[in-house]
Amino acid sequence: MGSTSDVYSVLKGQLKDTEAEVLTPDNAGYAESIERWSEHCEKKAQAVVKATSAQEISTTLNFARTNKIPFVVRGGGHSTSGSSSIDDGFVIDLSKMRKVTVDPSAKTITAEGGTTWEDVDVEAAKYKLATVGGTVNHTGVGGLTLGGGYGYLTGRYGLTIDNLISVDIVLASGELVTASSTSHADLFWAVRGAGQNFGVVTTFTFQGHDQPDPVFAGTLVFLPDKLPQIVEYANKFHTTNDGNQALLWGFSCPPPANAPVILTQCFYNGPEVKGKEFFADLINLGPIANMASMIPYEKLNSLLNQSAGFDGRKQFGGGAFKLPLNPAFVQSLHQDFLDFVNSHERMNESLLLFETIPYKKVGEVPNEAMAFSNRGDYYNVATCFKWFDPALDREVKEFSRGLLKRASQTAGVVQDENVRSVEGVGVYGNYANNDAAASEIYGSNAKKLEELKHRYDPDNLFSRSLRLVPRPLVVVN
Repeated sequence: MGSTSDVYSVLKGQLKDTEAEVLTPDNAGYAESIERWSEHCEKKAQAVVKATSAQEISTTLNFARTNKIPFVVRGGGHSTSGSSSIDDGFVIDLSKMRKVTVDPSAKTITAEGGTTWEDVDVEAAKYKLATVGGTVNHTGVGGLTLGGGYGYLTGRYGLTIDNLISVDIVLASGELVTASSTSHADLFWAVRGAGQNFGVVTTFTFQGHDQPDPVFAGTLVFLPDKLPQIVEYANKFHTTNDGNQALLWGFSCPPPANAPVILTQCFYNGPEVKGKEFFADLINLGPIANMASMIPYEKLNSLLNQSAGFDGRKQFGGGAFKLPLNPAFVQSLHQDFLDFVNSHERMNESLLLFETIPYKKVGEVPNEAMAFSNRGDYYNVATCFKWFDPALDREVKEFSRGLLKRASQTAGVVQDENVRSVEGVGVYGNYANNDAAASEIYGSNAKKLEELKHRYDPDNLFSRSLRLVPRPLVVVN
């Protein structure tokens, strides 16, 4: 094999009559192409291939296989696991593939692989439709969907993957196939939860749902002394919601004051009077800020964007919790969180979040129905730590894991890493790091996934996300 530049000049030649771009470090636009939502995940790729079609991706995969060059795929670039970045190979960048089409008669929404949830929400709203998307709208559709997908509409319609009808996917062989319940059904089973391991999805087709009216939603901010009452409200929410609501609540020290607060994000899919009535106990606690109001649905997933900006290093982590919670237990978690954040500079925007999204609809689908294995009688708890000093990377990761292990004790599913609940693994794959064991994320589905991996990607080309089989050793000259 020749030099790195010679190798990628071959790829440029293979794509010369297409609209794809192959950017190497000496090209304009390269620096921007390796930027990620988390600076923690930025790596200096040998090249970035900005594809615009499935055929261009097929050509690129054939090039990677022939030359034994590792690669990753970038959708929205929002992951904190680093799975969309690489320093010993190249990136297949889907950011030019952002077309969304809606079939109003079938109520389906088809999104290309590089779309964000803002693209989907805005286009679907033109037809008074919506589907289950993320809670931050600059998140990529691909990453969130392939890992499962929780959103404000989950209580009513289930996970994003429960609303996925089909995908068009380019396999490791370069072949383009459509996977659905009636075509390549085994691949469709795998894609819903472990899709990053099986190919490059160029289009997703979702079931849309009628969403003609605005929703009541927004953030209420409280001083920490209200935490016990907020926990009690979350306990009440568990028994009083009917699936048309969601409650996200947690701890942070956001600007401009950088002082400890309790944040609650309310959602009610209905009129304002009903929303205020449902959340009356919270509203009557006297928040220091109340931003809840009626908004168009397509604006809903933008409400948390300000707290999810693109600067700094970030690390997701996930676990599970059950309600009811003991307020004293949550206060002890809050104190541990504050002690850590306050003992480090510029970590005030970090967050511990209890995602109280109704799961009854999620639980109607068995864990064996698809690769995703986090269905159970519990909610997700998440950390998103934000910092700026690279020297803190390991310390942050270890503290996050310890805090989540404590927070997850009430669920009884993550107390011992060798023992998992039969109802679900208690770990959301999109919050996991790439060093997690397949059994930790996929439970009893891991064995079947390994078998399918050998069938659809026998050379393990797609090896940079959660690993289903050992990663190959590849040396690039």
